[in-house]
Amino acid sequence: MTAVREALPENRYGRSADQRADRKLRILGAVLGVALLGVLCWIGYGYVVGRGISAEVIKFKVVSDERMDVHLEVRKGADVKGYCTLRSQHKDGSEVARKDVRFDAHSDRIDQVVSLRTTARATTVELLGCTDDGGAGR
Repeated sequence: MTAVREALPENRYGRSADQRADRKLRILGAVLGVALLGVLCWIGYGYVVGRGISAEVIKFKVVSDERMDVHLEVRKGADVKGYCTLRSQHKDGSEVARKDVRFDAHSDRIDQVVSLRTTARATTVELLGCTDDGGAGR
């Protein structure tokens, strides 16, 4: 008759090394996941709250060789004050006008037609960016 060797009872001598390593990896993964979620929330909050002023050029019209009208739409907080910079160019790409337009009204949305005096006939206008008086730029 041959003797059959029985296996050792499970969990009698504590956890195996594989089980301890798996537990550590799960804890590390959870900590890193929470940290990543926190960073994403922080970036999202900064993007939403710190927008300052945003604007877009709705349309523009070349009135003459010395003037261009630009329809500008500005979105901002009601208490935010600041300015947007517009630049107009000639067909050869040279700059013919640049203007900073201030927005101090206590409104969260402003539609305004701005006139640019140009040094030559303009063909296009570009919104370079907007900055609030608190220093947050776009």
